[in-house]
Amino acid sequence: MQLIRFDSAAAFAERVTDFLQAREAEHNLILGLTTTLLTTNEYKLPPYLACVEKDGAMIAVAFRTPPHNLILSEIPEDHAVLDLITQDVYLLYGESLPGVSGPKTISQAFAEHWTTLTRKSSHLHMAQRIYRLDKVNAPENIPGTFRRATRNDRDLLVAWLGAFHQEAMGEVNQEQAERSVENFLTSNTRGLYLWEDNGQPVSMAGSTGPTPHGIRIGAVYTPPEFRKRGYASACVAALSQVLLDSGRKFCFLYTDLSNPTSNHIYQDIGYRPVSDVDEYHFGE
Repeated sequence: MQLIRFDSAAAFAERVTDFLQAREAEHNLILGLTTTLLTTNEYKLPPYLACVEKDGAMIAVAFRTPPHNLILSEIPEDHAVLDLITQDVYLLYGESLPGVSGPKTISQAFAEHWTTLTRKSSHLHMAQRIYRLDKVNAPENIPGTFRRATRNDRDLLVAWLGAFHQEAMGEVNQEQAERSVENFLTSNTRGLYLWEDNGQPVSMAGSTGPTPHGIRIGAVYTPPEFRKRGYASACVAALSQVLLDSGRKFCFLYTDLSNPTSNHIYQDIGYRPVSDVDEYHFGE
């Protein structure tokens, strides 16, 4: 068994894409972030790009863009693989790793390895589910129109993205929100979109992280005063259809399993569950 670490995103992508693409929905986050590495200078710190091979076959991929969490691919139920990755991540980052995200059993096992090695605590921060859509079931009788956001919407987008981060992660980083909006507005691989009712923006959704055949939808946000009117469903459905019409075979999104409303509305649009992903945070 051998762990291979890459200094080049291009070399990493060439080595791991076939493995990841075999389960494209499950690996859409790593695939999409790799695209970002290849096409932008968005990340200031060197990424962690690694894979594990056994008997000439790839069995695991690990990915990180500091200061964010480690992301793990689907991995066989083999503690030796996780121990190898844990040791290598510790060698590079010491005890500074803030958390891990990956398939439910894999992330839990890595968290256990990490706490054993570092004596740091860990806790489940969020239980998520990956969904995939191949055909849109558009909601009916939702008033409004759909459009791509422009630079004229910048202040609104920054405010809404900050509010989205507050609800999703319990924190607001104004600088990060402004930087994210700028990236959405200038990138060729992502975008922010608005649903308007009588000319007033009432809901937002974004597309990001293209994979070989799909793309991820995120940053879905509706201000509290406009909720329970179907705006988010209409916005996500319209964006999903635009992305499929552009040539994507499918769309992905992540939901927080503690929010039954979002899980329900996405399934009504046509999103189907693929797999569960858990995010663990590490403490003192």
